[in-house]
Amino acid sequence: MLRIKKAEFVTSCNLGTPLPDLGGAAQIAMVGKSNVGKSSFINALCGNGRLARISSSPGKTRLINFFSVNGGEFYLVDLPGYGFAKAPKSEQDKWAELMEGYLRSGSVTHLFLLLDIRREPSDTDRQMLVWMQYYNIPYTIIATKSDKIPRTQRAAAAASASKSVGGLGTAIAVSADEKLGMDDVLTRIEQIVYDEARMVKSVRNDAGPLPDEG
Repeated sequence: MLRIKKAEFVTSCNLGTPLPDLGGAAQIAMVGKSNVGKSSFINALCGNGRLARISSSPGKTRLINFFSVNGGEFYLVDLPGYGFAKAPKSEQDKWAELMEGYLRSGSVTHLFLLLDIRREPSDTDRQMLVWMQYYNIPYTIIATKSDKIPRTQRAAAAASASKSVGGLGTAIAVSADEKLGMDDVLTRIEQIVYDEARMVKSVRNDAGPLPDEG
């Protein structure tokens, strides 16, 4: 199974900032409502409590943050949280434009849509899934904060979260605090990275050898 041995922050992007050239490596992006636990999830997954900034105030992630994993084997991408009602409408519009620009860029290999396992998905969660499907981006639903409900209810609650948002299949139930479900997520990432590398290799082979310059 995949192990994350090293993870480090690379760069951030805002509106008008060019996306980084990551050499064709897989980009797995995290998206979800403000306060759903994206930063905590990334930190738990990478075994580094200080990798992604965690704030007690929702809506603080206003940039797209890129993290290199295992020396650039793949990248985790933290997108701004959506649905923070206290933010000015103009600010919410900027976040939406920033995220949609990234989604339509063709850079995204896979999206993890994070949902709070205890809550009914919101209209913005459902709209995000529509965006993902519109741009034909493969996705996995991650049900966060699973330690907050009894163990016997987690599988059903994860399945319900996926169904309620309109997703295909069930969700992976995780807890950043108790490191629950991280092995399942790593197994999913391993398959994503393998499939992406195989596809890139296939495209290069189909292109044939480079023409002689002489």
